Amino acid sequence: MNKKTRTIAVLLLSAMATTACIPASSSTASATMATPIASVSSSLEGPRDAKEVEAFADSVITDVMKKYNTVGTNFAVVADGKVLLSKGYGYADKEKKIPVDKDTVFQIGSVTKTFTALAAMQLVDKGKIDLRGDIQKYLGGVKIPNKTGKSLTMYDLLTYSTGFDSPDIASYYSPEYVNKNFPIKDFVRSHMSAVVRPPGEIYTYDNFGFLLAGYAVENVSGMPYSKYMEKNIFKPLGMTSTNVRITPELLGRMAAHYGPKGEKIPMDGTIPTEKPEGGIVSTADDMAKYLLMHLNKGKYDGKEIVSQKSIEQMQTYQLFADKTIPIATIGFEGYFHEKMNGQHVVLKGGNVTGHSSLIVILPEKNTALYMSNNDDNPYVSIDVYEAFMNHYYPRKTEVPKPTYSAISEQQAKAYVGLYKNTRIDAMRTKVSYSNGNLVLEAGAAGKQTLKMIHPLLFEDESGTKITFKKNAAGHIAYMYSTRLPDLVAFSEKINVDSPFSDVPANSKYKSYINNLNALKVMIGKSSHIFDPKGTMTQGEFSEVLLRAHGMHKQPYMIEPNKKQMKAGLPNYQPNSPITRQMAAVMIQNLKQVEPRTKVKLSGKTDAWAVEAIKALVSQGIIDPDTKVKSDGSVNFRSKELLKRQEASALLDQAFNYYILPISH
Repeated sequence: MNKKTRTIAVLLLSAMATTACIPASSSTASATMATPIASVSSSLEGPRDAKEVEAFADSVITDVMKKYNTVGTNFAVVADGKVLLSKGYGYADKEKKIPVDKDTVFQIGSVTKTFTALAAMQLVDKGKIDLRGDIQKYLGGVKIPNKTGKSLTMYDLLTYSTGFDSPDIASYYSPEYVNKNFPIKDFVRSHMSAVVRPPGEIYTYDNFGFLLAGYAVENVSGMPYSKYMEKNIFKPLGMTSTNVRITPELLGRMAAHYGPKGEKIPMDGTIPTEKPEGGIVSTADDMAKYLLMHLNKGKYDGKEIVSQKSIEQMQTYQLFADKTIPIATIGFEGYFHEKMNGQHVVLKGGNVTGHSSLIVILPEKNTALYMSNNDDNPYVSIDVYEAFMNHYYPRKTEVPKPTYSAISEQQAKAYVGLYKNTRIDAMRTKVSYSNGNLVLEAGAAGKQTLKMIHPLLFEDESGTKITFKKNAAGHIAYMYSTRLPDLVAFSEKINVDSPFSDVPANSKYKSYINNLNALKVMIGKSSHIFDPKGTMTQGEFSEVLLRAHGMHKQPYMIEPNKKQMKAGLPNYQPNSPITRQMAAVMIQNLKQVEPRTKVKLSGKTDAWAVEAIKALVSQGIIDPDTKVKSDGSVNFRSKELLKRQEASALLDQAFNYYILPISH
């Protein structure tokens, strides 16, 4: 898995089973389609016997941990007002041989969002926050840029439908931030995303929205977020090992953090220090208490933590991609609908570097589970969740096969175009038309034929559902896929009409230039002038490359990507012109394509650039004026200065929707 793939994975994971994404081409992605573990018919109506639950968990979790080389995990199951299981497996620290137990502390990542939603709903219950009122009046004077004409509300924040342009603007993670204090107030005042889509219109997994919700809790309550949570949620629930801040005592019980190869890695600190979107630490015993409160309609040990009305809103889907595809409640989500086996399930996952968590609630079955593991692989808990559902709530009826309708070329025009994911710029999709069907092309996911179930719902060959959504004007403006990694957000349709008078209609570079301009990756010298044959400085190309790469809105990735981009360059000078060979090396440093066919370079190329150029050319990532001869030889014109139109072709093919190898 290359660095970009790994990063997208971590992002989706905070979204689904949390905040991260794994492209369909990666080896781990196959886990989503794997044969379910313990997929057996059962006469059980949910978990009821503690010994049976433990036997089930011992078998399944042992197998899953072995499958993913997981070091340690904890697992809790509650049902009918009782804790049936709270148990640890493996090691909290394998080097010190410290086992995981029910009191081992884990960072629960984005599961924190459900607690923030709970805090906000408490204030709604008290009449201190209007759920549907303008959020501005709860932010202490902090202004949110918003030109949509529609107010942003607490409801929008808690249902992942803010319309923010940069939903991960608060994603600052690094070991260097440990033991430092960065207040939420200071961060929000210096970092603010703009509302660019009407709030409530579409789902986009949104870390900043929940940070802002937590900031509103601070302002309205008059106390720091951490103090509010301790006083109004943790103490009333008896969650004595749960905190927004990592105290020395909790740190002493915290599971070590491990990377994808089982190596111990340092714990990240964050900016801001208190993170309403992902900063809570807890234990299996404490999380069991939280789940019992949810199942008991907001009450715990005779105390009302939140009203029944509010808890029902948290457990009822508010946003849908289609009436058959639930996405979000207040605080919770509905990923992997096919794993629900026809039951009403809400879930929330969370990932930080080295820890992953998941909570699952079946309100109608009075059952819930919690799981954490000390690596950031979400498939550990997803596989256990799938096994749990197949064991205790197996699907009793077959899902009927949909019937399909042909779509005419004229009808297809409304859908055809370029779409960009509203959370992760790196994820771009092209929709075209062929022989009565739409065709979806999305890089690593390949080409998929979409068959129409009804005019806004389609299905591809693998059974993945694709939905489309109209805007207020009645035009198709958004697309949503239930496939990883696309499910982190709707994708927005982009206008690719050419605005440039100096790019001829018959130019071989026109489509590349238009794509990058539409995506705001590489814009013109002015609104109507592109300067296709002009050159670029190394600094200018670097900025465009980082936008093309698509991870530039993830703050913790900016500096690592800049460093990686320049690796192996003998003399990077931002103000000097860039050559074609330098551009190729910088692209390959971030793209990391695997060489395919053998390529022989003719002409002059410096040794440090040879392998990068060969790799790109072998995958078809070349500009239209560079031709590969029948014997595999090519003159890349390595030492010539890179023209702007050539940069557009290389970057568009390397980082947009094209399937490798690219055919020319």
